[in-house]
Parts: sequence; C-alpha cells; structure tokens
Amino acid sequence: MAPLGRDRGDHRRRGRRNGNGGRGHRAGRGVPRRGPRRGGQARGGAAARRRRGEDHRREADRRRRGGHHHRLPALGGKSVKTRLLLPKNWQRGAKGNWPVVYAFHGGQDNYTSWTRNTDIEAWAAKYNVIVVMPEGADGSYTDWYNYGKGGSPKWETFHTAEVRQLIERNYGAGGLRAAIGNSSGAQGAFSYAARHPGLFKYAASLSGILSMRGIGIPAMLMFTNAGNGQDPFAIWGVPRADDANWAAHDPYALADKLRGVGLFFSAGTTGRPGPGDPDVAPWDIGLLSEIAIGANNKEFKKRLDELNVPYTAHIYDDGRHNWPAWIREAQFVWPKLMQAVNAQTTAAAARR
Repeated sequence: MAPLGRDRGDHRRRGRRNGNGGRGHRAGRGVPRRGPRRGGQARGGAAARRRRGEDHRREADRRRRGGHHHRLPALGGKSVKTRLLLPKNWQRGAKGNWPVVYAFHGGQDNYTSWTRNTDIEAWAAKYNVIVVMPEGADGSYTDWYNYGKGGSPKWETFHTAEVRQLIERNYGAGGLRAAIGNSSGAQGAFSYAARHPGLFKYAASLSGILSMRGIGIPAMLMFTNAGNGQDPFAIWGVPRADDANWAAHDPYALADKLRGVGLFFSAGTTGRPGPGDPDVAPWDIGLLSEIAIGANNKEFKKRLDELNVPYTAHIYDDGRHNWPAWIREAQFVWPKLMQAVNAQTTAAAARR
C-alpha cells in the first residue's frame, strides 16, 4: 500500500489550486462504455503533470519496493495505491487529530479519479482536513462473496479497516470522518456508513445506486461487472438465490441503520444532457443509465421518508452520468461534509 507507509507515499501538501480541476467533458465512469463519446478529455491530467515540478509536492504515486513494499492482507497481498491530500500545516510525526474525508471513485477508474477530474485539492485547501482517495478498482466496494466461500478481494475490509488504521497511525487522522463517492463509489459510501455504525458522520452519493435490488438493477450491475471482465456472481452472489447477501449490502435494505448519519444524494432523471455535458446521441449509455439511477434514487428517498430518516436530496432533471454533473453536486455538498467533521477553515485556524 504505497502511500500509507512510514516514509514514502502519494501524498500532497496543499497550497496551490489544482489547475482548472479537469472540467472537460469526460464521459462518466462506472458504466460500460458504449456509444459515441465526443467530449474532450478532462484537463486535470495536464494540470497534474505541471504540479509535478512544484517544490511543495512530495514524491507521488510510488510503490514501495524491496523491504518497504507493503501488501495488505484484505486484497490477498495485491499492491495498490491511495492518494492523500494533507493540510498545509501538517507535519510528519506531529500529534494530530485531523478530520478526514474519504473520496471513493466510480467503476472503470482508479484512485487518481478525484484529483484528475475535479478541483478537490482547491476545495480541501480551504480547510484543515485530510482527504483520502483509496484505490477501489472494479471491486464494487464489498468483500466478495465468492459463491459463499468468502476470501479475497476484501475491498470493504481494505477501506474501512486497513486504510483507516494506517491513516490514523501514520498521518494523525482522528475519529471524525465523512465520505463522498460517485457512481459505484457512492453506493460504497452509503453501504459502508450503514454497515459500520459510527464510521462516518456524513455520506454523500453522486449518481449512486442506492437500491441494489430494485427492478432491473441487479441485471444492470451484472452487465456492468461482466463488461469489466469479472465474474459478476462472485461479487454479491447470484441475484435472488443469494438475496440475503445482496440485502446485507443494499443501502435501501439498510436504510434504518443510516439514522444519525448526515445524508446527501443526487441523480438526474430525464436522460437528457445537462449543463457542461458532451454532445452525445440520445442512446448514449451515460444518459440511459442516469435515467435508471435517478428512478433508483427516488425509490431510496421514498424509503427514507417512510422511516423518517433525515436527508438532503437533489433529484434533478437533465444530466448525464459523468463529471460535469458530479462536480456541481460535490461543490454544493462539500461545506456540509466539512461541517460534519468540524473541519476548520485554514483562515480560522491561522487566527488561533
């Protein structure tokens, strides 16, 4: 686990703005890539390359080698990476109790997703907060069922236990945590919040599937994961036949366990492009999938209403399953995440 070790890692001192945040019209991740994609690539990659020359940035994205190579058991010894954003006044070895935000990426993406596509470095730089962006691969944010046998990969264990403990031990992270995710990372944020009471003070979902067993959703998940080259039945099991395991990870089924967690979720509904979306055909998978996800979020909202669980929801009209929509929603909810973990603004901290 490269960045979490004692003396090396992918972590960044914040102080300069993250370029333009990659606000290009990049097609959304987390659904199979089908149909035309005419939008330009996100520009965050070029900004990241420029940042490599900045004096304040530490050595990034480097795997441990030799005796320093750290392979964590939850993933069967597989070496993966996590990106950290550290407060400007963070110092190695200093005792701290830093608030933490976990940012989970969507499918067909990796741990660089949030810094590559958004201005998260600039958002975080305004607060004394650690941002943790762990690798999730196409692991669906769960310990795989593997036909009832369990075993690796255990992505949930990796995120909620191994990464968390290493961040707390090596970087001074405290017990006030929040989570935000897009697409499958959104489902992971809500599932983790429900399955691990007290883990997160706030959870934010951007176009996440929040009712995994709703009409048509298991088939959509199976199709997506099969398209990623995986055995889709190994993840949560066979739909209906292994319904108990599906339910055990389904935010809808676990909705009552979200009581006491601040909740925000958003999704589009019309299947039409929204502001900043690329010019794509009406049958584009990013448009069609968002219709299903929007209806799914409405179903989840109804369940919370039945249980009288408080939430903030933005079920909007036009918008594709992609970053232009997610950036807008993330910018809206970011102050709520900061408030939930009592993250001070850097200006307020400097006055102390």
